[in-house]
Amino acid sequence: MYISRVPLNVARPNTLRLVASSYFVHAAVEHCFPPTARRLDEKGRVLWRIDANPRDKDSLWLYVVSPERPDFTHVADQYGWPGAAPGETKDYSPLLDKVAKGQSWQFRLKANPTRLVRTDKGKRPNEKVVGTIQGYVTETQQIDWLRRQGNVHGFELAVWEDAVPYVTVTQRRKERFSRQGSTVTISTAVFDGVLTVTDASAFSRALCQGVGRSKSFGCGLLTIAPWSRG
Repeated sequence: MYISRVPLNVARPNTLRLVASSYFVHAAVEHCFPPTARRLDEKGRVLWRIDANPRDKDSLWLYVVSPERPDFTHVADQYGWPGAAPGETKDYSPLLDKVAKGQSWQFRLKANPTRLVRTDKGKRPNEKVVGTIQGYVTETQQIDWLRRQGNVHGFELAVWEDAVPYVTVTQRRKERFSRQGSTVTISTAVFDGVLTVTDASAFSRALCQGVGRSKSFGCGLLTIAPWSRG
């Protein structure tokens, strides 16, 4: 597995058009790999995320986790700084090999928190919503969703002394973009916080294969960094 990042030049109109559509970014990322790259199951999935720094409006990065080494030349030429190095790619194995039960890590995750509607609880009866996938939109709902994901993916959210989760939820929005003539709408949120590993194997799998839905459209990539309580 590889983890990569590419700086994007927000002064270029092409870049602004790119990041306005998750479908366009998905296509750009897919073209970083040859047609023979494997996509037969979750192990062959490519994850990506656009990261913006709230304190620096000119800072924009494309992060990618993939089973093959990508070639970002065309991304750098069209959306970065021509002549500059086309991003950086590192072997992900050293970090994955470090993962162990009981560790605490800082994390970031952009996700599409959703639920399967089993019963219609709306004020106006509408049986058509039963069986559909709906997005969670409140912060409380989204954090509860992340807790449940932890049960599946081998982690639990760290908590403060008063049992409040050590996590913040930002960039909560509905994203809309065109895909093959149709409009796609997804509810997204960015989670930043601290987690503890409860199952090393499941957690390593989540780092490689993602968390939640809409992974092709910039959701699901979980990244971690060392954390110290001090």
